[in-house]
Parts: sequence; structure tokens; C-alpha cells
Amino acid sequence: MQLDPRGPRFAAVLTTVVLVVVLVTGWGWLALVQTVVFAVTAVDPRRGPYALLYRWVVAPRLGPPAEREDAAPVRFAQFVGFAVLAVASAGYLSGVPVVGTVFAGLGLLAAFLNAAFGLCLGCEAYLAARRLTAKRA
Repeated sequence: MQLDPRGPRFAAVLTTVVLVVVLVTGWGWLALVQTVVFAVTAVDPRRGPYALLYRWVVAPRLGPPAEREDAAPVRFAQFVGFAVLAVASAGYLSGVPVVGTVFAGLGLLAAFLNAAFGLCLGCEAYLAARRLTAKRA
């Protein structure tokens, strides 16, 4: 499966906004909503709500992508985001806001790097793991 690389970057912008709101307000339920978004997108990056918004609203206003990227690194990155935000949600909702804040901050850092610079930490980790396993084989 191939993706328009602008879609995950658009999703990273929205995720950045959501996580800023989570950190400012401490709303654990919003962290939980973002966790669910990551869960859906980890299964299929084309089916998440941000991807649908990009495909239906943003993409028609842009030209076709110059290139496409493999979906596997994006799925892995979304799974990592799911794990990080699951811990953040659990922290906020169980009354341990320091855990929620730390993990929401980690998620924000990763989302911001992708949104602002196109650096997907989860994608890079996936590719590094693939290189390591290929060298061992």
C-alpha cells in the first residue's frame, strides 16, 4: 500500500494541535480520543479521521503527489503513537497527571517534528529496525 506523504504530515499537524490542547488543559478524555485515532490509523493509515479529512478536503485542492511512500513505516509510527498516548491517557484519567503530561509531551514532540520538519521518528525507527534485521539475515 502506498500513501501520499502529505497526508501523514497533515495528520501530524492536527495531532500537534490536539496534544497542545491536552497539555494546556489536562483533558484526559481528549488524550483518549487521540489514542483511538492512533489505533485506527495503525490498522490502516488511509482510514483514520485525519486521513479522511485530508483526502476529502485538502488533497482535492492540491496537485497529485510527486511521490508516494510505503504505508508500513507509517503504520508502525501510528502504533508507537498509540502506545505513548495510551500511557498518557491512563495517567490523566487515573489521577496521575504527571505521567499524562510526560507521555503527552513525548507524543507532542514526535508529532511536531513530523509536522514542522517532515521527520517521522516512528518511521525512522521502523526503517532502522528493518536495516538491522536485514544485516543479521
